[in-house]
Amino acid sequence: MTKWLLLALNLIVVHGPNNQYLEINIDKISSIRTPQPSAHFPRGTHCLITMTNGNFNAVMETCAMVDKLIKEVRSPPG
Repeated sequence: MTKWLLLALNLIVVHGPNNQYLEINIDKISSIRTPQPSAHFPRGTHCLITMTNGNFNAVMETCAMVDKLIKEVRSPPG
């Protein structure tokens, strides 16, 4: 039963600024954006992923890489 539940989730793996391992459900992403230079985010933050609940994740991957990961999960295999 658990195996089928995991197959239903559309997850990407990204890393927080301190190299934390994050699994993010792409169906819960509201937006992605590059942080402004004057913003106060941890060093190493290259992209902000905003979730539908209003929370955000600061990640080391660029927004272009995050977008590529999302597209890979959404595209059918083959």
